[in-house]
Amino acid sequence: MLFTPSRDEARRFFIAVWQKHSSGQPLADIERITLAVLLDHPEYQRYLNESQLDHDWRPEQGETNPFLHIGMHLAIEEQLSIDQPAGIRALYQLLCQKLGSEHAAKHEMLDGLAEMIWQAQRQNTAPDPQIYLDILKRKTGNPGN
Repeated sequence: MLFTPSRDEARRFFIAVWQKHSSGQPLADIERITLAVLLDHPEYQRYLNESQLDHDWRPEQGETNPFLHIGMHLAIEEQLSIDQPAGIRALYQLLCQKLGSEHAAKHEMLDGLAEMIWQAQRQNTAPDPQIYLDILKRKTGNPGN
């Protein structure tokens, strides 16, 4: 069974990881992975407190939801760890080579993942991993991969 936390549960988890890190408490494996993402995003660290639980960020106003961004990074970390969809790890490596940065490559993947999800929502269908892979192939500069 998949773990599908609510918005508040996910936000509370990110806040708890940051609090544990800040107070020097030991972290579980998933918390260490989460902390690495949080440390890569110092611009979002100010939001890691209870006062932000109910805040809404509006993309139409140019706002990025830091909790959604962090969650998508974690999804990409999981995809890379199990190479699902199949071939994602190889495309990531190509993006790293092209961009010279693991973080920049993950942000390109994040954009592709968001596009796949948006298309599924727009068409009222299940997300299609092939769309995601095709987007990443184009981003590598070699759509024939």
